[in-house]
Amino acid sequence: MALTTSANVASVKPTISSADLESFSIHLQSSKRILALLGAGLSASSGLPTFRGAGGLWRSHEAMSLATPEAFSADPALVWLFYSYRRHMALQANPNKAHIALAELAKRKKDFVTLTQNVDGLSQRAGHPSSNLHLLHGSLFDVRCTSFYCNFAEQNNFIDPIVPALGVAEVGLQPMPSTTDKTGAEATNSLYEAMKQQGSAKQVLRELDISDENVPIPEIDIKDLPHCPECKDGLLRPGVVWFGEMLPERTMIAVDKFIEESKKIDLILVIGTSAKVYPAAGYVDRAREKGARVAVVNMDRADVPGGRNGLIKGDWFFEGDAGVIVPEMLKCVIGDI
Repeated sequence: MALTTSANVASVKPTISSADLESFSIHLQSSKRILALLGAGLSASSGLPTFRGAGGLWRSHEAMSLATPEAFSADPALVWLFYSYRRHMALQANPNKAHIALAELAKRKKDFVTLTQNVDGLSQRAGHPSSNLHLLHGSLFDVRCTSFYCNFAEQNNFIDPIVPALGVAEVGLQPMPSTTDKTGAEATNSLYEAMKQQGSAKQVLRELDISDENVPIPEIDIKDLPHCPECKDGLLRPGVVWFGEMLPERTMIAVDKFIEESKKIDLILVIGTSAKVYPAAGYVDRAREKGARVAVVNMDRADVPGGRNGLIKGDWFFEGDAGVIVPEMLKCVIGDI
């Protein structure tokens, strides 16, 4: 289950208009109150699958169909396998330079508030201060008890696998049948050669990709799934917001308070998301009403915020890989990453 990253292009300078970069840098340096909206495009440079849109399948399942309370109630083992796979993939990835740059900006600008739609934990692992990082859709690495009478919840549980039964199976190299050699020597020699190149038999083990429907998955007894350490009875569930569930009230209140408590917002960053879906779209409008200029980073020039205003004169659109562009945008404040 290899990840593709932007490591190979990290040293390539983004194609940014020097005039746009200069005007943005001047505004950023003078900005005090800043709001950022982050989406899946931020983590694309880290190689994570999004499971969104057409073809968003996990095995033969629509990924969205596994992200519901009803799916968890009907088959908690299947849902946990899906989320354990996502946890594992997220932990195989590393925060990219955009995550790190935003974390550094948060350390230097005390009134910089970030609202992320991502559940992958990469912002947290990049060292983004938790006091001004708000998770709109929760986190793969938060868990909570499903028992009605239990309030247990845990944040930033990065144990992988979270329980042994959800571990990713491994398989060793197997001798390949030869169409010409009937003694088995050719296949055996090829296996020994691969082992020699890798160093040992242990090192040539590879993980099975259980996102492939042709790879069998284990049948897991409910007693072997993650259980609450507090009440000892309830199943734990991933701390993400599933379809049909309310967005986290604490997060909504915190962002609303940031917007409302001051007459002025200087800048809103929209990175890796179109922000066309509410409530994210509404934040762009509300920030602009407080005087904010809008800076968008996206791979697709047509993918700009919706709402009443969209982009107007005086806003910025930086097209390309967020992992490359964001560090350049913020360099005037944070220095080189």
